[in-house]
Amino acid sequence: MRKKALSVLLASLMTAGLAVTGLTGCNNSKDGTESIRLMVWSPQGDQSKDQGEWLQTCCNAFAEEHPEWDITFVYGVADEASSAGQVSQDAQASADVFLYANDNLTTMTDADALAKFGGKYLDEIKASNSETSLASVTKDGEVYGVPFAINTWFMFYDKSVFTEEDVKNLDTMLEKGVVAFPFTNSWYLPAFYFGNGCTLFGDGTDASLGADFGGEKAREVTDYLIDLESNPNFRIDDLGSGIAGLRDGSINAIFSGSWDAGAVQEALGDNMGVAALPTYTLNGEEKQMYSYAGTKAVGVNAQSKYMLPAVELAIFLGNEYSQRLHYELENVVPTHTALLADGDILSNEVVAAINDTFNRTSILQPNLAEMANCWTPVENMGKGIRNGSITHENSAEQTEMMNETMNSDGI
Repeated sequence: MRKKALSVLLASLMTAGLAVTGLTGCNNSKDGTESIRLMVWSPQGDQSKDQGEWLQTCCNAFAEEHPEWDITFVYGVADEASSAGQVSQDAQASADVFLYANDNLTTMTDADALAKFGGKYLDEIKASNSETSLASVTKDGEVYGVPFAINTWFMFYDKSVFTEEDVKNLDTMLEKGVVAFPFTNSWYLPAFYFGNGCTLFGDGTDASLGADFGGEKAREVTDYLIDLESNPNFRIDDLGSGIAGLRDGSINAIFSGSWDAGAVQEALGDNMGVAALPTYTLNGEEKQMYSYAGTKAVGVNAQSKYMLPAVELAIFLGNEYSQRLHYELENVVPTHTALLADGDILSNEVVAAINDTFNRTSILQPNLAEMANCWTPVENMGKGIRNGSITHENSAEQTEMMNETMNSDGI
């Protein structure tokens, strides 16, 4: 029997600082096969029995497709955000294959901890992803992962309050209902600045160009935000207040992502509407809001002892079969072009809105290390407007201060 379940549950993997959730397979070579051990990390939900054990199911299917290897799988729990730090700190003690958020790519490549894909594997990644998805895992012309999920935010709204035409413009919405927005969250607030021509590192890839969140174009947005915050039909969404408002009817639209779709559906029922980002009206002109967008990807540890099987597994976890299963079990929105052309998947209004957002009302979040300097200044802008310390009288000065801080290394 090629694969044997050992049903081992270890309390922790001390060298990596992560919990080990399962161990399957055997280490003895049989019938000329090669015994290998692959450590694989994913979020807890991907391994949960209640959610269908996506990771174990895919790994077992992979093993069946590769009888030349007698595989021991070690499953560790690490979400897409934290895995990068673990791998970068100690690649040799980390997983062979792991899931990561693309904005952490530079952290791992700087530590020489992330393997490049080439040859037939690169061809497969290119053939099954859009240019934007591919760009999300590319640095200096090299591809460092297999995209498997779209990661961005968009708009949920109450269809009993707003029409499909209403939700095309934020200011129109504010005339008819109450809108909540994560005003003090720096992953969201730049949407308005991007809409009026502000940029980060040029097209997001040239660190020497820095942040361009200053000047008249940025000051105009700051003044718009000051007025927005004081609008009686506007609410700042914080700590779940937006969904709570949808539930009790005090709020009619929020901005969030697929992770909140279930809660919004529960709150609004058949009245749940989903849409890409609206425009907003600045000095009489419509400006398109743009969210940050990225992907979640499967990465391979550059220090893996079993590089070929690790690369093959990464490709498998990002293929059409695995992405479809991920969607069916956990509603993970795929990146695979074949799945995004599937009528059954596209009939899901959340998937349709994410695709529309990703393709039309988003920018690829820069994965440069300099992005670390951009989060706090924008957050402080939102907080300053909320608490009244940033006003029309000092908006130009405060906007320039924000931009200067975004271009500072903190020293």
